Amino acid sequence: MWSKSKVDLSQRVSPRELPELMDGSCTYEEFRDCLRSLRRVNRWLLGYRPTLAWLERIPRNSREPIHIVDVGSGGGDLLYEIATWCKKRGIAVKLTGIDLNPYASRAAMELVPEALGISWVTGDAMLYRSETKVHIVVSSLMTHHLEDEEITALLRWMEATAQMGWFINDLERSELSLRMFPLVRWHPIVRHDGPVSFRRAFRSDDWVRLLAEADIPQEVVTVEHWRPGRLCVGRWKGGPLS
Repeated sequence: MWSKSKVDLSQRVSPRELPELMDGSCTYEEFRDCLRSLRRVNRWLLGYRPTLAWLERIPRNSREPIHIVDVGSGGGDLLYEIATWCKKRGIAVKLTGIDLNPYASRAAMELVPEALGISWVTGDAMLYRSETKVHIVVSSLMTHHLEDEEITALLRWMEATAQMGWFINDLERSELSLRMFPLVRWHPIVRHDGPVSFRRAFRSDDWVRLLAEADIPQEVVTVEHWRPGRLCVGRWKGGPLS
């Protein structure tokens, strides 16, 4: 997949036009091992840092657990990091991971300690009905798997669902990011899919357009560059938990 020839990054490539191996047919063991490799990628490239920094806004004196939903939760590594982060700060949380792929919840239950009490759901997040309020919605490395119209629908759902706010942590489409990724010997599928992901990723003007299509005012949203290779979109509403 990787080529040293010049790659056109001026426009985001549609996932339909450029598929990832991980989105296709693979065994559970291959899928799980890819998620393990992606966890190492996230740690090595400081991938959790933007989300955890955004969560600093959470009030420390909540009278009820703050319900955080992770859309596209994969192997559960982001919720593991959030659970650990909240425990150190004395923040009571209810954590739910949702993923369309049935392998994801199976892998998450294998890779994340059961003692953390995280709930794993298989299905479409936009059809998810929680018995408790959803205070915060997060996603990490998920939106680049979606077509533009699907991202617009997701943005509308997040805006309508998350009482306190939402945060999208994804990749920035850039030459530096694209060329940096193959320098490390990841799992073969991850090594193939990494450069594909960056070509399906985003620049700031992509998010400006998508937010406008979702009817979310740009002035209430932050679009932040995080090095290396991340472009994150957040909306903090704040307010009481009641």
